[in-house]
Amino acid sequence: MPRAIWSGAISFGLVTVPIQVVSATEDHSIRFHQYHVTDQGRVRYRKVCELEDREVSQDEIGKGYELTKTQVIPITDEDLSNLPLPTAKAIEIDAFVPLESVDPIRIADGYYLQPAGQVAAKPYKLLVKALSRSSKVAVAKYAWSGRERLGLLRVRDDVLVLHAMRWPDEIRDPTELLPPPTEVSEAEIEGALALMDTMTTDSLEGPDFTDRYTEAIAQIIEAKREAKPLPEAPEPEQPAQVLDLMAALQESVQKAKASRAEGIGPAEVHELPKPKETAAKKQPAKKAAAKKTSAKKTVGRRPRSA
Repeated sequence: MPRAIWSGAISFGLVTVPIQVVSATEDHSIRFHQYHVTDQGRVRYRKVCELEDREVSQDEIGKGYELTKTQVIPITDEDLSNLPLPTAKAIEIDAFVPLESVDPIRIADGYYLQPAGQVAAKPYKLLVKALSRSSKVAVAKYAWSGRERLGLLRVRDDVLVLHAMRWPDEIRDPTELLPPPTEVSEAEIEGALALMDTMTTDSLEGPDFTDRYTEAIAQIIEAKREAKPLPEAPEPEQPAQVLDLMAALQESVQKAKASRAEGIGPAEVHELPKPKETAAKKQPAKKAAAKKTSAKKTVGRRPRSA
């Protein structure tokens, strides 16, 4: 189990749940160091005092706010742990909302909340059961890393999860990114839905959902270690200019069907509607009833490269 990165309590009305926070995710990326190319000597960053022009150790370094170029206000860890703020030592629940009302763009990193000792077991379980039965999530405030933050509390496998959230003013307005005005036909929409249905899966597991970048880096490192030829990079497919959207959708559906058949056998999929054409323009095709795919990928997860 990873070490706790924060200790405090969840404040739920008059109910207090002592908890410890641990990271809910792991980073499996391969890390690189910087080296001097000519002799492979390690290149490191050193912390140097500008006034004394010498390297300083970590225990000589503190935090501070630069009031002017010549005046710094020192801030200690004790100052930060005793902020005049209710959320400095507690995750304070402010409201409960349906999960679907929260825009996913506002949800960031996730953390597991672990009950801190036997005294926390009952109120912890109470909050878990109440959240599960209500089908809602809790919106809370807490103070970490130099600022007050907004968070979302939910239940995953009977464990409380805290997701960091972005404040409303941290989300940029996407209006200026809208495409120029254009129209799509009903037949094209039906075609896109058919492709989506063909690509639908019940599980985000298996070879389609592995980190191929990390695997490729591991292959290069292994080849260089054994002085073998580097693996050849596949030729990237050049994106073709889409002149006929329906033809592109039709080809995509056929490729998706073939790919699925190779992995788990044939699957029932939507057939694309055949749009009617006139000399002037295409007419929207009538919406055809179609079955949803019930196929499910059952391939087991492959171990990720270290």
